[in-house]
Amino acid sequence: MSKIYFTLYSRSYCHLCEDMLQALLALRAPGESDAGWFDVEVIDVDDHPDLVAKYDELVPVLSGSKDGGVSMQLCHYFLDVESVKKFLSEDD
Repeated sequence: MSKIYFTLYSRSYCHLCEDMLQALLALRAPGESDAGWFDVEVIDVDDHPDLVAKYDELVPVLSGSKDGGVSMQLCHYFLDVESVKKFLSEDD
């Protein structure tokens, strides 16, 4: 099974960002730990001027990659559960 990596481009004062993170974590199977099936890195775009330029009004933005491969944007504003589930189920 591939190792799944998600990156959530976020802001510290953004309730939609926190909502997206919680919705993503809820997709883990019962009993999975933080070091389990997928990892999530949360990056505050306001700490990186290049990310502000790229994602400013789109935040939160969720990207995913498998085994450290090319990252693809999956959704923004709200978690697109179907898009994420499709990404999780696709073969490499």
